[in-house]
Amino acid sequence: MLSHTHLYREIHEQPAVLRRVLENESETVAALAAAIKERHIDHVIISARGTSDNAGRYAQYLLGSLNGLQVALATPSLFSIYNRPITFGNALVLGISQSGKSPDIVSVVAEARRQGKLTAALTNFPNSDLAQHSDFVINLNAGVEKAVAATKTYTSELMAIAMLSAALADEPSLWADVQQVPAAVAQTLVMDDEIGRIAPRYRYMQRCVVIGRGYNYATAFELALKMKELTYTVVEPYSSADFLHGPMAVIEQGFPVIVIAPSGMMLPKMLEFMRQMRDRGAEVIAISDDAAALAEARIPLQLPQSVPEGLSPLTTIVPGQMLAMHLAHTRDFNVDAPRGLLKVTETE
Repeated sequence: MLSHTHLYREIHEQPAVLRRVLENESETVAALAAAIKERHIDHVIISARGTSDNAGRYAQYLLGSLNGLQVALATPSLFSIYNRPITFGNALVLGISQSGKSPDIVSVVAEARRQGKLTAALTNFPNSDLAQHSDFVINLNAGVEKAVAATKTYTSELMAIAMLSAALADEPSLWADVQQVPAAVAQTLVMDDEIGRIAPRYRYMQRCVVIGRGYNYATAFELALKMKELTYTVVEPYSSADFLHGPMAVIEQGFPVIVIAPSGMMLPKMLEFMRQMRDRGAEVIAISDDAAALAEARIPLQLPQSVPEGLSPLTTIVPGQMLAMHLAHTRDFNVDAPRGLLKVTETE
């Protein structure tokens, strides 16, 4: 049974994991925020791969919009292959890695420490190589993640980033919003049965796109990754703006387009995009809490609880995780062990 798999259980563990991060890591997050302010840090370099790279995309928008920090994703090959490390300047260098083992990710943070820069790690293994090179270590508190496809560690990474942003802003209302996220994720899990009924419609789907923008640009990448990992479907993520600059040519009658469109400042742009896709004959699958967005979709997936737009990636990814899981199960694939993949990937 699907409910007996590690993946199913780990998706449903996410509210508890998020509560543990809030309870156990607030002090470390506050100390890191204080160090950032004390050293007048003006930008952040993030070293990550895969799912953790997508958490980094979220940090680009959240730390940029709420905290005025320029955030860039590192190019680890400059450190590990070309041996041409950059000069970091007055940066926080943040490593994000579930395992904390990948040599290329560790090499970026190790070089930052050699240069005397502020370093930090988000990892599920606080004694890992990555943690050893970090001034501050935020434990993801996810417990052992047995399914190969990362779910609870991804949302835990997002929570840690949201907590850091709230600590830097030092606004009680932001902290109050962050503390409501575990309950919102728990509510989102009630969509599981509905998504299980929808998944067989896409059993023979060979390709699709996932569209997000702003904070949910990260969600588009992470949902597409989960679909590729678990269902072996060719799924490409795009910003809605980028998709209109050429890739839109792939749209034909019935082409599946998954759109992440929660309430917020980006919603009007996403509504306009969805209408364009519908007019071109695309089959729009919408993940949203907004009635107008859901009305534009052929397959509406209604989020049961609204959260501030800056925190919405913590809820919008959950239906995506469940869709990928149910579609893989419909295809009789092993959801815990996708072909050709290992839990820990150590790249150089």
